[in-house]
Amino acid sequence: MRLRILEAAKQEFSAHGLAGARVDRIAAKAGANKRMLYYHVGNKDELYLAVLEGAYDKIRSEERGLDLEHLDPPEAIRRLIEFTWGYFLRNPEFLSLLQTENLARAKHLKRSTKVKSMHSPFVEMIRTVVRRGVESGDFQVAVDPVQLYISIAALSFFYLSNSATLSVIFGRDLLAKDAKDERLAHMAGLVLAALTGRSAELLQIVNAPKKRAGVVQTV
Repeated sequence: MRLRILEAAKQEFSAHGLAGARVDRIAAKAGANKRMLYYHVGNKDELYLAVLEGAYDKIRSEERGLDLEHLDPPEAIRRLIEFTWGYFLRNPEFLSLLQTENLARAKHLKRSTKVKSMHSPFVEMIRTVVRRGVESGDFQVAVDPVQLYISIAALSFFYLSNSATLSVIFGRDLLAKDAKDERLAHMAGLVLAALTGRSAELLQIVNAPKKRAGVVQTV
């Protein structure tokens, strides 16, 4: 029952935000009543925090399964980029929850006793990959693992959370398959170029304009 309630709450909060979410709708979707909801999780704010914690736990759990420790450092970073991009695409409700909580200035997340402990092992995993890369000569500098992850997440998050407006502004369907493939290749090349210093080789900038269906290219 608790799992059903949390899943229904995740969909409700991601669709309507905290202010617009309704406990009655959550209970109905979960096949419960409000009394059961309060018993298994708590009030609306407690339910929202539980959803946030569950969302972070899910992505950190899947990241631990990437086996980055046993890959060559550049391949490990590439896999992390590919995973982050793919996870955001598969879980748009995660992006919605992040936007909602940032609008609230992380008021609810500050009350969490779990989130910080989830992230410490993840940061150490990235730090170990970077350190191995420097030791092997693959990377030029031991960058801050927190800064590195924020950069990777930002390259994905901004593109996806603003794809509607950016598509109109630049006259491209940024969620078309070719566009998403191009974006992933660009992100991987950009981050690895910064770490290795081999920018021309990794970015592979194409000077010729690409043809995009349904787009009129101006000169």
